[in-house]
Amino acid sequence: MPENVSNEKKRCSRDTLCQFMKFGIVGVSNTVISYVLNVMVLKWMEPLAVSWDYIVGNIVGFVISVAWSFYWNSRFVFKAKRKGARRTLQGLLKAYMAYGFTGVILNNVLSGIMIHVWGISKYIAPLLNLIVSVPLNFVINKYWTFKAVKM
Repeated sequence: MPENVSNEKKRCSRDTLCQFMKFGIVGVSNTVISYVLNVMVLKWMEPLAVSWDYIVGNIVGFVISVAWSFYWNSRFVFKAKRKGARRTLQGLLKAYMAYGFTGVILNNVLSGIMIHVWGISKYIAPLLNLIVSVPLNFVINKYWTFKAVKM
């Protein structure tokens, strides 16, 4: 393999690793926001004694934390170039779609299994979901959300 191809592969691997680490930093702040909102909703809904309160908590945390995550991922992780409000809105819509799959559908399915089948606390289940959702979110954001949209 020619030296310039080898160097390019090393640079690409290093850049992707750096992006993943930055994505993790944004993800930690995003997780804190989402988790705090989720717990607030659970506590607020506690008097209602409903079995689906964790779904409401997941959705509230999702809506607010995705906007937070999109903002910081576009500026800190993937460094999207601004090209107008329409492109930014398209990118945000893609982020909601990507996180909609992992943050609402996948997390609620996994939480339901963990809570109702395995007996795991509804306060712990969202944290365990991170094992699946973080790597999946990175791939989706890197290769779809921020790939085609240059803001």
